[in-house]
Amino acid sequence: MTESRPVPHEAYKVVRDFEKKMADYIGSKYAVAVDSCTNALFLCCKYLNVDEITLPSKTYVSVPCSVINAGGKVRFEDFYWEGIYQLKPYPIYDGACSLVKNSYVAGSFHCVSFSANKILRIGKGGMIFTDSGDAVEWFKLARYEGRSEVSILKDEFKMIGWNMYMMPEQAARGLLLSTYLQDSNIINLIYPDLSKYEVYTKANR
Repeated sequence: MTESRPVPHEAYKVVRDFEKKMADYIGSKYAVAVDSCTNALFLCCKYLNVDEITLPSKTYVSVPCSVINAGGKVRFEDFYWEGIYQLKPYPIYDGACSLVKNSYVAGSFHCVSFSANKILRIGKGGMIFTDSGDAVEWFKLARYEGRSEVSILKDEFKMIGWNMYMMPEQAARGLLLSTYLQDSNIINLIYPDLSKYEVYTKANR
């Protein structure tokens, strides 16, 4: 006889605890944990149904990929940035290289990274900070295959989502490491000039 074993959603309480702690740190009303900053940016682009976005030409390759995969187009500009920059003209911020206390900009979607070479190194993970309750509701469904936080046998499926949620093990590590966060944490990484690569501009045609 096959045993039925529904997923215990109590296990994900640690994810909600991590979200609350980081939202309090950044100064946003809400936080939504996902599996990477790349997918945080992707979900923001999908939610806002972006068209053309201007990026710094020297950034990580996954950023233009996120924009293009979300249905947008990419334009590069050569400008210096440190820690965080805006995906212009949208209120989306790539803060993968920055964790600064009370740095949240009202009305924005502020995305951060917790990967192995970033500041809060939990292995793989990201987060979206926002003050929009409607956006949070959409992000939470979108990150979890369209599922809400109930047993799959009791759920009602109303949207197509993705597999982009954060595992409890990583959230638990994030809770521990966040105890040691300073008020300002910024790293500077060296990136290639992406404007030289046709693969990104060709996607705009």
